[in-house]
Amino acid sequence: MRDLTYSDVGMTAKSEPTPPGFHMLQLRTSLGPGTYERAAEALFGWGMHRATPLIRVSNDTPHAAPGVRVLLRAGPLRAPCQVVWTVNEKHRTGFAYGTLTGHPECGEEAFVLERLPDDSTDFVIIAISRPSAWYAKALGPCGRLLQQAVARRYAKSLQRLARTT
Repeated sequence: MRDLTYSDVGMTAKSEPTPPGFHMLQLRTSLGPGTYERAAEALFGWGMHRATPLIRVSNDTPHAAPGVRVLLRAGPLRAPCQVVWTVNEKHRTGFAYGTLTGHPECGEEAFVLERLPDDSTDFVIIAISRPSAWYAKALGPCGRLLQQAVARRYAKSLQRLARTT
């Protein structure tokens, strides 16, 4: 795991247009009432990633914090990332990681929890990316569909973890 593969670090935290050649994915999922703290622990401790089918994360990966590197695996595919920003406010918490050399995509993905006035929690995923590896490029629009499917699986996994008592 070497360097970030894109220059606009923090782009998922900005409300600027998507850089040329990149695609944006946004997904908002309700986690229900009283789930904020459990969801935050599962998110920052990589529990959401570990609970998502086919995604593997080493057990010794430190909690998400700026500079922390994580190697996500899906079968034979390796997806090295580095946490590039975090937010930890009273009603909003989360982080984003950026792609490192060797990742099949180039860009950033953010995972943010929002506590709403009725004490329910929304989980927001924002990904701004483009294919990097030849096989990701060859997938074309199917690659974006795959990315959407993974995002939905992340949301479903976090929903399940947050509701567990």
